[in-house]
Amino acid sequence: MKRNPLVPIVVAAIIAVMLFAGIHSARKNRAGGSVSGQLRGKEAPDFELQSLEGKNVKLSDFRGKAVLLNFWATWCGPCKIEMPWFVELQKEYGPQGLQIVGVAMDDASKEDIAKFVKEMGVNYPILIGKEDVGNQYGGVNVLPTTFFIDRDGKIVAREFGLQSRSLFVDNIKKSLSQGTPVQAQK
Repeated sequence: MKRNPLVPIVVAAIIAVMLFAGIHSARKNRAGGSVSGQLRGKEAPDFELQSLEGKNVKLSDFRGKAVLLNFWATWCGPCKIEMPWFVELQKEYGPQGLQIVGVAMDDASKEDIAKFVKEMGVNYPILIGKEDVGNQYGGVNVLPTTFFIDRDGKIVAREFGLQSRSLFVDNIKKSLSQGTPVQAQK
C-alpha cells in the first residue's frame, strides 16, 4: 500500500496553524485583549469566600497589603509547580506586606483540597472558589490564573498559566510599591 506524500505535509500545516493561533491568542491576552486585561488599573472585584478553616474571608480584608490572588485546582499540573514558589515568596515578601491568597477552583471536596494543601506545605490562606467569583475577574478559563493587586486594591497585573518565578517577583515588587501600606499597629 502506497501512502500519499501530501498527508504529512497537511498534518504539519494544521499543527503550524494551531500553534500560530495559540501564540497569537497568548500575546493578545498578555497585551490586555481579554476582559480580565480590562480590569488592569481598576479596583479588584471584592468577594467573600469560605476558607478551608470555615471562616468567611473577603478580599477587602487584605486592604493595605499587596495581594497575589491565585486561582488554581488540585488537578492542575502547572499549579503544583507554582505552589512551592508561592510558599517561598510568602515567607520572603510577607514581612514587606504581601499576602498570597489561593482560590481552589475545582470540584474536589474540602477535605481533599485540605489534604492537598497540607502535602504542598502551603503557608497562605486557601479559599473555596465559586464560578461567579472567577467571572468577576473576566472568567478563569485557564488555570493557574494569577492577579497582582496593589495595597489600595487595584489590579496591577495578571498572568495566565505557568509563568517564570522571576515574573512573579517583578509583579510582586510592583504591587508592593503601589498604594498605601497598612499603618503599623500601635
